[in-house]
Amino acid sequence: MSLLEATCTDIVDTDEEAARVTQSLLDGKTKPRRSLGRLEDIACKIAAITRCPRPPLPSKAIVVMAGDHGVAQEGVSAYPSEVTRQMLLNFARGGAAINVLARQVGARLVVVDMGVRGSEEEIPGVLSRRVRPGTDNFVHGPAMSVADAVLALEHGIAIAQGLTESGVGVVGIGEMGIGNTTAASALLAAFSGTPPYAITGRGTGIDEATWLRKITIIRKALAVNPPAGKSALEILAALGGFEIAGLAGVVLGAASRRVPLVLDGFIASTAALCAAKIAPNAAQYLIASHCSVEVGHEIVLKALACDPLFDLGMRLGEGTGAALALPLVEAALRILDEMASFDEAHVTDTGR
Repeated sequence: MSLLEATCTDIVDTDEEAARVTQSLLDGKTKPRRSLGRLEDIACKIAAITRCPRPPLPSKAIVVMAGDHGVAQEGVSAYPSEVTRQMLLNFARGGAAINVLARQVGARLVVVDMGVRGSEEEIPGVLSRRVRPGTDNFVHGPAMSVADAVLALEHGIAIAQGLTESGVGVVGIGEMGIGNTTAASALLAAFSGTPPYAITGRGTGIDEATWLRKITIIRKALAVNPPAGKSALEILAALGGFEIAGLAGVVLGAASRRVPLVLDGFIASTAALCAAKIAPNAAQYLIASHCSVEVGHEIVLKALACDPLFDLGMRLGEGTGAALALPLVEAALRILDEMASFDEAHVTDTGR
């Protein structure tokens, strides 16, 4: 059995009984029932995922994967492909937004080169798991082979499982890759049947003409790589990116180890959708951080049955939304662990 097959087999339903016990514990705290709203939901969800009614405060990590896309040569982005590698160097130097936010929230940052064009010399501080130097242009055929997609998925699985073995208890995901909103929109169109114009956003801030060209390119990609009758793995190979497949693997790896996975924006969430299409139970292990301004993000989150925790008008990626959500996860678990009950505080409970 392959690593991918074994991992998918290990992803089982979360424990809803643990969640019910957690809600009962929260109902006993010195507050009106459900008065902490979504914070209570977070605590219950993590209890269900970990199968522990009082989960300990987790060690935090954010995995950011980078890859280049052949479709970028069609002029679908406001930035050239070389920016992917330049940003990878920026991550390594600690100068990107995700570096700042990861430091702020005390999360370990793992940056992974899944297939960035340019020099093959490894970058200090960046984990090299290169499949190839960028995908093929999916306007002319599949972005990658199924074998390459499996390799990228298994790289992600191994990274996630390695983190959990080192004691990490919650994982956030983010990405970098010029052209990857085009790939994500194509994947979402293939999985949902939604017309490309309804789910294709402005990505890096493209103008009207570039946006219309982007929609046309996605339509061509779907015509060249029709999704009908294809497996989720085949669709991912045809329309995805190495970093998208890698992040789907991180989702699968975290879920197989009963560890909550915090999503970032549109592309990271589309990677999670790919994971859920491959192993449906994986969707139960997801926490959506925010709702991006990318028009397809709301559709992806609905498909995953995930309600975002906040909307700050963000569209950067890199795992920035996931980083901002991690303190909310910690706050929810601290309420569960540290807040006094009515009995402990000798406060009258009229809600019984």
